[in-house]
Amino acid sequence: MGTKQPAFPGETPEYRAARGKLLDAEAALRDQVEKVAALRRRLPLGGRVREDYAFDELSGGRVRKVRMSELFSRGKDSLLLYGFMFGPKMKTPCPMCTSLLDGLDGNARHITRRVDLAVSARSPIQRIVDFAKTRGWSSLRLISSANNSFQKDYLAEDDEGNQWPMLNVFVRRKGAIHHFWGSELLFEKFAGGDMRHVDMLWPLWNALDLTPEGRGKDWYPALSYRD
Repeated sequence: MGTKQPAFPGETPEYRAARGKLLDAEAALRDQVEKVAALRRRLPLGGRVREDYAFDELSGGRVRKVRMSELFSRGKDSLLLYGFMFGPKMKTPCPMCTSLLDGLDGNARHITRRVDLAVSARSPIQRIVDFAKTRGWSSLRLISSANNSFQKDYLAEDDEGNQWPMLNVFVRRKGAIHHFWGSELLFEKFAGGDMRHVDMLWPLWNALDLTPEGRGKDWYPALSYRD
């Protein structure tokens, strides 16, 4: 780094030298993240969405149909749509998805100042909402794809009905909806084993990566803890 970094109380020259090297690596990572984000923004339009999918949504205690086009609010032309692994045959939802959504719920009110955000799962909408209440989610827009093919069309479900935690971004251009980006790293092999395709959205892993303990090789979040 070009500027001299301040020292913390009691640190050794050995620590400062090692920290300086790490700081260079962190700065390079930050620059790379910015470069990737710029490349993503320059993507051409993806495929036009072939149908205005009808989802189920709970409103005022009643189930209503909401079209994909209605997920775009006035003045916003980008929609983040997360595929929540909570299929009708699953006894419980995915703990990993749940952990991610725990954090996303707290940020939803900020995110939706600029873009739209929704969470789709294959279970019936009442089941999704009932689970959301146990988590205290209050800011996520929850919809059910139980009666459409959205989840399968956009890689959040495979031919065998297995659910996948796919995040997709859609954009509205000249009255038409197009796919813009999907978290396809989900399907790429990674030396560490975990896909890490949405980790930048996930407070849990980013916090643990700052510690000597790290993520751990075999630890994953649970739906509940005894202590």
